[in-house]
Amino acid sequence: MLWEPFITCALTGAGDSADKHPDLPVTPAQIVAAAVEAAEAGAAIVHVHVRDPETGRASRRLDLYREVVAGIRESGCEVLINLTTGMGGDFVLGPGGAADSPAEGSDLVGVDERLEHVLELRPDICTLDCGSMNFDDDSLVYVMTPAYLRASAEQIKGAGVKPELEVFDLGQIRFVRGMIEAGLIEAPPMLQLCLGIGYGAPASARAMLAMASELPPDVVWSGFAVGRMEMPMVAQAMILGGNIRVGLEDNLFLSRGQLASNGDLVTRAREIVEAIGGRPAGVEATRRRLGLPA
Repeated sequence: MLWEPFITCALTGAGDSADKHPDLPVTPAQIVAAAVEAAEAGAAIVHVHVRDPETGRASRRLDLYREVVAGIRESGCEVLINLTTGMGGDFVLGPGGAADSPAEGSDLVGVDERLEHVLELRPDICTLDCGSMNFDDDSLVYVMTPAYLRASAEQIKGAGVKPELEVFDLGQIRFVRGMIEAGLIEAPPMLQLCLGIGYGAPASARAMLAMASELPPDVVWSGFAVGRMEMPMVAQAMILGGNIRVGLEDNLFLSRGQLASNGDLVTRAREIVEAIGGRPAGVEATRRRLGLPA
């Protein structure tokens, strides 16, 4: 049977990448244009962060989310909107421990503030990072405790939004199983296998296979990797029966030394899918697969 994976495009992300790519979407208008470009290239879902238009740095500002979501909806572009909830979990540990922590660079807020934009704007989907982990090689820890996760899942469910459960290692898949069993996640669960990030699972075919093998039954899953392993993991996810994510959040290059656009990356992913014998799923097929309302 012909497999039709849906493609998600992660448009801009939260990393310090604005000075590494002259056309990285930063302003709301640029992010909206990137969403339209990705959808026209074949993406069924766009994953949205916002950035401060003046500095290019990642932001949690509600007014920016309002502008981006309104712009995508008013564009006439047929695409599902997936908002991040990953902002607000950064804890930088000072060298003196409790005496000087949280240190400069921390951005740590509670569940209500992390979900403010989702509860107001009601996107189709929002991400939920399913555990705490070391994200860099210094003192930054991303904090998402079990209590925060359960409280977040309850609020997201109450808002009628589909959570995309982001898992970075096998232990987080174990925790997701518990949330599903507790009735916090409505069927079908939607999971994202995130490879090559910080000290999570490596970006390798064996790691994706191991994680896919541990998934709960009847889940809809996608997989991606950052950097140069982005496109090899497109092929791996396709082969394993998963869905696909690409975009400038994860990788800035189409090939060595050649900067990409989001449309370029979606087009390349679509070409890989078609070369293996599949075809990308459209928006309505993706909506049905995820159990989203029409």
